[in-house]
Amino acid sequence: MLSRRTALTGFVAVLLAGCQTTAQTASPVAIQTIRVDTAPLATKGQSATAALIKPMLERELASVRTAGGRGATLQVTVTGLYLTSYAGGQAVTLGNDTLESEARLIGADGREIARYPVLAIMAPSYGGAWYRPDVNQRRIEALVASNAQWIRRAVGG
Repeated sequence: MLSRRTALTGFVAVLLAGCQTTAQTASPVAIQTIRVDTAPLATKGQSATAALIKPMLERELASVRTAGGRGATLQVTVTGLYLTSYAGGQAVTLGNDTLESEARLIGADGREIARYPVLAIMAPSYGGAWYRPDVNQRRIEALVASNAQWIRRAVGG
């Protein structure tokens, strides 16, 4: 007679074997151009912040550019920014800071190759000391760096 542990182990092994998929390694897409659109953020009343984020994100994503000739365009649209109320310490933090974007790879022929929704979530303390006058700028910089890192990971750069 089978023990319960043996039967359970066998069941889990069969279940996991059925869930296995073969990973396909797609060749990375050569990226020629990077475009960052922060207009959706500006239309939400955050135009000064949108103007700040655009060059930051372009700088962070510059390393993704790989093509000298005809490559794809990486189009990143920043759709949301939320900085929670923060006065230091966990007890007064009401949530996390978030930066939401959507990265799309557009082929040289204008067709969309891929679409990646990206949501960077960070504790407000990543910006450093809450009492410094530039704390919000540093919080935004941290979110932009995190968002760019997820985009680079998604596009294989």
